[in-house]
Amino acid sequence: MFPTLGLFQTLPCPDRPRCTRLNCIFSHNPDHAQIPVTPVPVDVPKPSASDSTAPSKPTASTSLSSKPSTSAAAATSTSIPAKRPISSPLRAAGPSNGTSTSEPPTKLQRTGTPRRPVAVPSGPQTTSNGVPVLRVSAAQSQVPVPVRQAMLKTLYDHFVILYEKILPANPTLAAEHALKQEEEVYSKSTKLTYRNAVISSVAALKRRPKPDSAAHESVGTESEVRAREEMRKKVAALRLTAEQLEPYVLSIDEMKKWGYAVEVPPGPGGDKPHEEGSVMTCERCNQKFMVKRLEHADECRYHWGKPFSTKVNGEKRRVYTCCSRTPDEEGCQTGPHVFYETDPEDLHRRHAFTHTRPPSDSGGGGSEAGSDSDTALDVVALDCEMIYTTGGMRVARVSVVDSAGKEIFDEYVRMDEGVEVIDYNTRFSGITPEHLARALLPLSSIRRSMDAFINARTIIIGHALENDLKTLRMIHHRCVDTAVLFPHTAGPPYKRALRALAKEYLGQTIQSAGAAGHSSVEDSIATLDLVRWHVLNGPKPKPKPATTAS
Repeated sequence: MFPTLGLFQTLPCPDRPRCTRLNCIFSHNPDHAQIPVTPVPVDVPKPSASDSTAPSKPTASTSLSSKPSTSAAAATSTSIPAKRPISSPLRAAGPSNGTSTSEPPTKLQRTGTPRRPVAVPSGPQTTSNGVPVLRVSAAQSQVPVPVRQAMLKTLYDHFVILYEKILPANPTLAAEHALKQEEEVYSKSTKLTYRNAVISSVAALKRRPKPDSAAHESVGTESEVRAREEMRKKVAALRLTAEQLEPYVLSIDEMKKWGYAVEVPPGPGGDKPHEEGSVMTCERCNQKFMVKRLEHADECRYHWGKPFSTKVNGEKRRVYTCCSRTPDEEGCQTGPHVFYETDPEDLHRRHAFTHTRPPSDSGGGGSEAGSDSDTALDVVALDCEMIYTTGGMRVARVSVVDSAGKEIFDEYVRMDEGVEVIDYNTRFSGITPEHLARALLPLSSIRRSMDAFINARTIIIGHALENDLKTLRMIHHRCVDTAVLFPHTAGPPYKRALRALAKEYLGQTIQSAGAAGHSSVEDSIATLDLVRWHVLNGPKPKPKPATTAS
C-alpha cells in the first residue's frame, strides 16, 4: 500500500467508536472531540400568528457546533451546511461569462434552419468613372466579391455601349440595369457556373438593337426583356370578342358620369354651323375675342403645355410643362384665338347628333353585331384628330381598327360649308394644310361610310372616347374606355394620358413625333392593346346586364 500523507490527521474520525480500519486516515486522538464547522446562516420563514403557541423551532443562527451527543437533535434542525446563501458575494456577482442565469447556455439554444446566404446590392453607388459598386457582404457571397465586381464592370461597359443614344437623357440607366443583371445571373448560378452565365449575358447584350428611347424593347435586363416580349406576344395573339368585353362596357350612368352624350339634344341640329363674327372666350388665354378666319385672326399668346405643381427651392408652385413658367408669366407661344365647346346642345347646333344605325335583322341571327348579312363588326377601336375652326373644334381625321389591330378605316374630313379653319393644332393633331387639302368627304359622308362596320351593337374601344364621339356627333351606348379602365389616382374628371399608359403597361412609346403631332391610327392600336392587356392581367370586372341601344 502507499504511505499516508497525514492530510486528515487533524480531523476526528466520524466512526471513531466503531471504526475497524487498520490504518484510518482520520485522527483517533481524544483531544480532537469537536468537528470544526463554519456556521452558515439560513433564511427561515417567520411563524404565523396561528403558530405562536407551537413549540419554537431552531432559527437561522443555530450553530452546527453541537456535541456528538446531540447529533440526533441537530439532524432535525433547518441548518444547510452545504450551500452558500443567495446573498453570497460570489453568487451575487453572477456567472463569469456575463450571461443571464435565466437563459440556457448558448451552445444549447436552438437556431433557425440554415439557409444559403444571399448577397443583395444595397444601392447603385458608382465610382468616379461611373462603374457601379457592388455593396454586398463577402461572408454571404458564394462567389468572391472581387470576381463579381469585375463581372459587374463588364456588364456595365456593354450596357453603356447599348444605351449610347439614350444615356444623355437617362444617365443612371446603365448602372441600374448592370446591377440588376448581375444579381439575376448570381441568383440563378453557382460558384462554378457564374462566369459562364455572365459571358452569356454579355453575348445577349451584343445581339440587341440599340434603343432610341427608354421605352424601347431592348431596354432592360434579360428577364425584363423576355417578360415584355412574352407579354407582347400574348397581347398580339388575343383577338377580343364581344363576350369578353361585355363586363367592361360602360353603363348609361357611367357614361353620364364621364361626360358622354347619351341622347340626341333637342332641336333640328346644324342650324348654326359656325360663330364667325361672334364674340367668344378664348380657350388658350381666357380672353374675349371676335371669331375670325385664320388670315384675319387676332394674335393670342399662350402656353401649349399643361400646368402642374412642383417644388422650387422648397416652395410649392404651379408651372407649365412647355416652358416651366408660372401662370402669372407671359405665354411661350403665339397663335390665333380659338374656342372649344363641350355642351352637347352647343355641339348639336354646329352639326346634328345621330344614333349609330340599328343592326340588320335580314337573313336570320348571326354575330353579336347583327345578322350574317350585316357587315358590322363586333369590336372596333377608334380615334380622331381635331382642329380649331370657326365652328369650334371639329374632327379632321378618323381612324378605325378591328379587334386584331388591323386598320379598316382612315380618312381626312372636309369641313362643312361655311366652316373655316383657324388653327390646325398640328402639335397635337398631326394635321397640316396639305392633309386637309386631300379630304374629300364631309362629316355626314364619313358617318355613312362608318355604318358599314359599326352599328348599335358594335363595341367601340377608345381613350377618353366621349370626346371622339362628340366630335363625330355620334350617340352610341356600347363603349369601352381605357381612361376608365386605368383611372387617375385623383378620380374623375381627371384622366391619365394615353402616352403614359402605353409606356407603363405596354412598354411602347407613342406620340413621340413632337411638333409633328399624333397619329390617330397609332393611338387607336395602342388603345386596343391596352384593353387586351387589361383583359389578360387586370382585375376582372363584375358582369353587367346587357343594355339595348335605342
